[in-house]
Amino acid sequence: MSNKFRAGTLALAVGLALGTAPSYAEENAGAEQEVERIAVVGSRAAPRSVAESPVPIDIVGADELGRSASSDMLDQLQSAVPSFNVRQQPISDAATLIRPVNLRGLSSDSTLVLLNGKRRHRASVIAFQGGGVNDGAQGPDISVIPSVALKQVEVLRDGAAAQYGSDAIAGVMNFVLKDDADGGSLSVKHGEYYEGDGTGTIVDGNIGLPFTRDGFVNLSFQLKNADATSRSVQRPDAQALIDAGNTHVQDPAMIWGNPEIKDDITLFANVGLDLGDDKEFYMFGNYSERDAEGGFYYRNPHNRSNVFSIDDGATLLVGDVGFATDGVATCSMSNAYVETMLGGDGSSSLVPSNVGNVLDTAAYQAMVEDPNCFSMNQIMPGGYTPRFGGNITDTSFTAGTKGEIKSGFLTNWYYDVSGSVGRNASTFILRNTLNPSLGLETPTDFKTGGYTQLEKGFNLDLVKEVDAGFEDPMNVALGAEWREESFEITSGEESSWKAGPYAAQGFNIGSHGFKGFGPEAQGIDVRRSVALYADVEAQVSEQVLLGGALRYEDFSSFGDTLNYKLTAQFSVSDELSLRASHSTGFRAPTVGQANVVNTATSLVEGELIQSFLAPPTNPLSAFYGGRELEPEESVSYAAGFVYNSGDFFMTVDYYNIEVTDRIAQSSQIDVEPEDYAALRAEGVKNPELISAVTYFANDFDTTTQGIDLVANYSMALMNGDTQFSLAYNWTDTEVDKFNPLTTNQGKIDRLEDGMPDHRATLTMAQSWEDISMFVRANYFGEYYATHADGTTPEESEMADSAVTFDAEVSYFFSDALTFSAGAMNIFDQEAQKLQASNDWSGAIYYESGPFDYNGGYYYMKATYSF
Repeated sequence: MSNKFRAGTLALAVGLALGTAPSYAEENAGAEQEVERIAVVGSRAAPRSVAESPVPIDIVGADELGRSASSDMLDQLQSAVPSFNVRQQPISDAATLIRPVNLRGLSSDSTLVLLNGKRRHRASVIAFQGGGVNDGAQGPDISVIPSVALKQVEVLRDGAAAQYGSDAIAGVMNFVLKDDADGGSLSVKHGEYYEGDGTGTIVDGNIGLPFTRDGFVNLSFQLKNADATSRSVQRPDAQALIDAGNTHVQDPAMIWGNPEIKDDITLFANVGLDLGDDKEFYMFGNYSERDAEGGFYYRNPHNRSNVFSIDDGATLLVGDVGFATDGVATCSMSNAYVETMLGGDGSSSLVPSNVGNVLDTAAYQAMVEDPNCFSMNQIMPGGYTPRFGGNITDTSFTAGTKGEIKSGFLTNWYYDVSGSVGRNASTFILRNTLNPSLGLETPTDFKTGGYTQLEKGFNLDLVKEVDAGFEDPMNVALGAEWREESFEITSGEESSWKAGPYAAQGFNIGSHGFKGFGPEAQGIDVRRSVALYADVEAQVSEQVLLGGALRYEDFSSFGDTLNYKLTAQFSVSDELSLRASHSTGFRAPTVGQANVVNTATSLVEGELIQSFLAPPTNPLSAFYGGRELEPEESVSYAAGFVYNSGDFFMTVDYYNIEVTDRIAQSSQIDVEPEDYAALRAEGVKNPELISAVTYFANDFDTTTQGIDLVANYSMALMNGDTQFSLAYNWTDTEVDKFNPLTTNQGKIDRLEDGMPDHRATLTMAQSWEDISMFVRANYFGEYYATHADGTTPEESEMADSAVTFDAEVSYFFSDALTFSAGAMNIFDQEAQKLQASNDWSGAIYYESGPFDYNGGYYYMKATYSF
């Protein structure tokens, strides 16, 4: 058996901080006794079993996480926790690089993520196209945490902002790192989709080492590479160009699929040392880095506005070299903007593009022959599809000490003092595109800048058991927290944001598709906060457990907030207990949401829209109603029961979460020509090149309610050990109030029905001496399917429910060597197909589906344990 670091009875008393106590519970006659399903989240008293918790908690062990075809933590959790949802993100800007998630129907930044009980930093990426509920969300990057590094994951399905601070409206997820002092494993996994693409190889390992006689060092790594996928057909407009003789068009012109992941490396370390005298030191952290690249929208060489045309494809946009050089028009084919400046009607150029193939027309060829004229077709004759990618680097470090105070006025209190820092940096690239305003001198690859999220924190936590005359001593916890959060925008190379000499002639400014961040956007914004909390929990009688928490937090940006939580559990019998909770909560607007800028392209009703995301107080946003962000506020109620008899265990919990002033990215607001003059007067540059503006706003109120059911049953079957696990979730969200100026009906539909109301998994795990296996059925209820931000009846529909199956078989070749083979979506259940009216997009399936639209995926794995 592994030598696990222990701090004796201290580990029990120090449930304090945010769960840094280990997940074992007691010693008996000098021997350690493992107690299964022990959680540290949800209470600052001693760690307790899931059945004894007054709030609903799921514990997902490392072995269960491994029962997945995917090596991505997001997919692994979705298989294990039904109220946890995540989807693929094709053509979704930065959300393609870091996928947002949902717990209990709320956005990814409404769930607090902890690592070893300490707050995990946010990702630098904001999900500008987050599938409705996650539009504008900025949550942590959970995908960097490999399952090989984990002992277990604890999912608290209850509002907990009064205990843990901002973001814990939907719940808390605590990732507990392994703390073995010896042993380890090394595994290789290889698989691909049934279609023959998306081939992935993952190598991971873990080793436990002693740290002197009284400590441990546990190290883990994962290296992953995955090819891109494509579930695409040729777009009709691209096929029409090919049929007309344009040989420069790619087939398919635009790809809907998973991005390519290259050199995804993750390193985790967890260190603990017994300092003696009931004190210990701990330290943990990570370094992670990956490169990812995916597709964007196709730019048609006949009609893409401000690149190839400015009159919806009637004529080609032709640049006048002489006019850009010295203000004298020299191009024989004319330019609409130049003609307007010279007193003409500016209605068109002399190169018609409403033809089969403009490259074959005499007018186009004459234009090419004139050195004073040009069009972007000379660089991209078949149009182009930008490739968006980036490098994501994630690092964190936490260190602290905890123990018992032996003297002074705090005698017999247990303390935990820690400091942490976390950084997530994203640098973006855009390939196969243009800065049209630079004319024929434009590069086609750009470094567009990046975002950096940096967070620092210090915690002091105190805990003591106080005799108050109850059944057991009352647990009293006090604490203080200081946090600093900063968001930095780094400018891209000059060509990615520069307004070139042809901007005045109607050519788009900056790298087309994702404009680089200019010097005016570069900078760092910082926010600090200080929090104080008190937490009490008491077994007031043999049957009744009561708890309460109060937290005051003050932010340098918007002021202070005070939140509370009440919990209760009543033991009806040894098998049955009832539980309930009520709490208020909040989610502070992130520094990124308050200050980020971005230019992106969306596909709305078949048209590419160039939209500018500006801070809510920017002159452009303010002109259209933007104002300073305020925190979201929530009120939560939950009630349920736990039944545990022999080998059968079941919990059922109802929850109701009201959130007011929810923060999200607004719907696109058209920038109208009649507003140009007023916008220029406000200091907005080139408003005529901005199709639409969005900004973050406190836009709407929602009520989310649901039921979670979790049941497990163990038995002997087929001469082996069998375990059945059922998890079911029903979630319903209603938008109670919204601002129709910034939130359209399509977004409301996505918020209310964009995820299945009903979700369930049923797993059968079977083990014998040399073989183990599992089969899992996944049920996804009906949902509102949308594609490429389109929510018209022609672009969206209520999708059918579906069932997928996963399976895996493992053979224990020896005590050290195990071989496994399995498949996800083993029967290749198809995702919901697009309507025929959606054929302009070049996709086959709706991108918003709750399960992987890429289809079945099979894999093989070999594991060596030592």
